[in-house]
Amino acid sequence: MKYKKEDIIRHICKIREEIGHQEVKPSIEDIIFDEEDQSMLIIASDRPEKSIIIGKGGWVVGKLKEKLNINSIHIEAYPDILLREYKAKLTLNKLENILDSQELDYKEPLENLKVLLKERIKKIYNFEDNLNKFKDIEEPQENLAVVALSGGVDSSFSLIVAKTLGFNPIAVTVNPGSIILPKYFHKSVEELSNKLNVDHIYIEVNMDDVIKDSLEGRFHPCGRCSKLIKKSVLDYAKELGVKYLIYGDTLSTGSQSIVIEDGIVKINLPAMLSVTKGEIKNIASKYGILSKGGYGCPLINEVHKKYPHMRKFSIQRVLRETRAGVLEPGEALEMIMKSI
Repeated sequence: MKYKKEDIIRHICKIREEIGHQEVKPSIEDIIFDEEDQSMLIIASDRPEKSIIIGKGGWVVGKLKEKLNINSIHIEAYPDILLREYKAKLTLNKLENILDSQELDYKEPLENLKVLLKERIKKIYNFEDNLNKFKDIEEPQENLAVVALSGGVDSSFSLIVAKTLGFNPIAVTVNPGSIILPKYFHKSVEELSNKLNVDHIYIEVNMDDVIKDSLEGRFHPCGRCSKLIKKSVLDYAKELGVKYLIYGDTLSTGSQSIVIEDGIVKINLPAMLSVTKGEIKNIASKYGILSKGGYGCPLINEVHKKYPHMRKFSIQRVLRETRAGVLEPGEALEMIMKSI
């Protein structure tokens, strides 16, 4: 079915009138409807136009979904799409420079990543369609990549994409103890690795000093914890002799999303692809990985309880992801409320 902008705008105006909202005609750039999923993407001209379409408490878009009798409606602001396109282009330039300048024995996964980025730039609003074009990629016999896998949606997304693009990854989970990595994350990483037919190992790391000092209020644990985890995974990648190391970072976008250190190509895959948290959750959910909600690990939650002033550092992280376009304001607000 083809939906016309004029018809959707008319429905929105009528719904706003019926529920007592201000009479405002929204500006819409485009409407994309997926017949198979019965889902609609509405691209609003700007964020204020997006707010008009959503309505207070989501009433307008909710009633529009009922009116059209479809499964879901997602609203995007056109400037947000342009920003993701721009960041993806920066990343593509860096990747092309690496492909041209570096002596790599097996470049096919990076070439696949280059094609995926180009597809992403052409069709920025539907990452799943972009990724589905890489089904049944032939993998090399040996592991080319180590993927840091915590069991959360970001790292799970990275493993799924790395496998799809032919990196033949091995998944590595750093285990600093249950106060940082609860047992249910062990189940998630093991089940995902099995579904993807990916080898998986645990690296045991002693973080007693980080845990002790955090619980005594000396510092916020996330920075030190992250640094130790990344070092442990990097050391393992060097020991294994792989060419690529992949993380689930969402913030190091553009040129900083792919760098070379000690001869290893380090890739922050979600940041490199300029994906939103919604797109990450969608891909991860296809493999049974669901967001646990809330903020952080049991350690940081305990630190928040004992030392409320530490919450501001956690909130700063959420705000950074919001400014980067990774989190929607509503998602950010929910995370902040669960951290205080």
